[in-house]
Amino acid sequence: MTFAFKPFRTAATGIALAGVALFSFASEPLLAQQATSAAEAPAAAPAPVVQDINPAMWIVRDADTTIYLFGTVHVLRPGLNWLKDDVKAALETSDELVLEVIEPSDPTVVQGIVSAMATNPPGTTLRSLLPAPVLAKYETTLVTLGIPAVALDQYEPWFASVTLTTVPLLMKGYDLNSGAEKILTAAAKQQGKPIGQLETIEQQLGIFDSLGTQEQIAFLDVTLDGVPEVTTQIDALVNAWGKGDLDTLDTLLNEGIESYPGLYDALLKDRNANWVTWIKARMEQPGTVFMAVGAAHLVGKDSVQAQLEKQGITSTRVTR
Repeated sequence: MTFAFKPFRTAATGIALAGVALFSFASEPLLAQQATSAAEAPAAAPAPVVQDINPAMWIVRDADTTIYLFGTVHVLRPGLNWLKDDVKAALETSDELVLEVIEPSDPTVVQGIVSAMATNPPGTTLRSLLPAPVLAKYETTLVTLGIPAVALDQYEPWFASVTLTTVPLLMKGYDLNSGAEKILTAAAKQQGKPIGQLETIEQQLGIFDSLGTQEQIAFLDVTLDGVPEVTTQIDALVNAWGKGDLDTLDTLLNEGIESYPGLYDALLKDRNANWVTWIKARMEQPGTVFMAVGAAHLVGKDSVQAQLEKQGITSTRVTR
């Protein structure tokens, strides 16, 4: 499997922030330990101007069950007002919130899982694994981002990719605490709603940890190429998300990635199929559910809605 394909680089960034929820907080153990400008910049930013946006939402229902499907972006700029109107009403009238994965309130839980799944064996460093051209790009990128050279040495290449996708966004005003899941979780807790999850942290991290070393290095290489343009890419993605522009989201999130069927299936198609199974089972119970998953899962030919349709279950778009 090779990742050296520019359209995929664009998709990989989008998948990171609209496809796998752990990208929004898996790098927090590193950021918490490093006093970098990336971690400090958001706190120094002025109060954001509030901007009304209208992401897409769908509804699946039968006689006694309603499930709302809402697409999220896991890291956003502060000041985006989307939890309003139909989306707010849907959450308020739901009996429970269901996310891809529940973020533990204790950050040491995530740190422990990352340590177990993303750490190199003793005596092996990340930089020792990288061929000279990738190492040169990697070290230059660390200097640009203000990250100490040794900061990621203990981690496997896939985890460095996760972190180096997130840090540039924090430097440009994106905020881990403004991600859609964080906002929804806070609202659900305030309303006293139970919160469920579709996957575990280990399952999500395992998608990347299961890649071979050379595949991980290739993934890191293509991530490094995309660092200078990551903010521009995510700005475009968030703009399309906020307008409910599904065609543009489909292009940004899926263009190129289907050329890599193993990764495409693991990240999107297979997980969507699992969630369709969950929805079908949940439809057997009465009640109302607000289900929020990365926007990448709700666009394209293998989206959750498309796979529901193949099972004879209709989803109807609510917001426009």
